Amino acid sequence: MKPETRQWIGKAEGDYRTACRERDAAEDPNYDAACFHAQQCAEKYLKARLVEAAATFPKTHDLEALLNLTLPLEPSWEELREDLQRLTDMGVEVRYPGVSADAEDAAEAVETAGVVRTAVREALGAKA
Repeated sequence: MKPETRQWIGKAEGDYRTACRERDAAEDPNYDAACFHAQQCAEKYLKARLVEAAATFPKTHDLEALLNLTLPLEPSWEELREDLQRLTDMGVEVRYPGVSADAEDAAEAVETAGVVRTAVREALGAKA
């Protein structure tokens, strides 16, 4: 695996741990942060897959756009499209006043990030 790919994975793992911590916090959980970091985790994992394939990608936080770039490499990931669209929305909307995530949103966001995490790690042959 390329060193740059490992760096993307390291950053993605940090976001995943943060999302899980906030989702599971017994006291004063920040569900907005859980959704944001879940989105960031999925984004960085998709970018890790692209980096490993030497594919270029624009600066974007749009998970669907990143999915479109990965589909030539991983066609079966098309099944992730709807969940990635929702995760993009959740990760962005909660950053601003007027929208707040709840426990259900956080659980869904972390679950989607976990699915992306598993798919990319398997595609890269990374340990679980």
